[in-house]
Amino acid sequence: MAPRIATGSVGRRGRPAFTLIELLVVMSIIATLLLIAVPRYFHSVDHSREVVLRQDLSVMRDAIDKHFADLARYPDVLPDLVERHYLRSIPVDPETKSSESWVTVPSEDQEAPGIRDVHSGSQATASDGTAFATW
Repeated sequence: MAPRIATGSVGRRGRPAFTLIELLVVMSIIATLLLIAVPRYFHSVDHSREVVLRQDLSVMRDAIDKHFADLARYPDVLPDLVERHYLRSIPVDPETKSSESWVTVPSEDQEAPGIRDVHSGSQATASDGTAFATW
């Protein structure tokens, strides 16, 4: 019969067990790894929301431009873009988590009234220090 190799000390009744020191060392290693990983995770989540917001704004602005190019006027409200199939749906603002919070910029041209641009309704700032409402 081959000899058994025990990991850690032998506890009561002769079964292999870990000592309190060994468990504390393992727990401190796990805590250190978490301290490194968790902030990076939350930073990547925030960055992802910013990327989604930039993409949503780009898609909506492109739809507004196509609407203007096709009909020679801007849409009166954002749902007009959905009704005329320039968008499948109004995207949800990832910062406010609502599709109703978009801030629209009216056209200054009297001959082409309607929505000329769109911005986020969030009052927060991006990682580069600019306000989301100015994007």
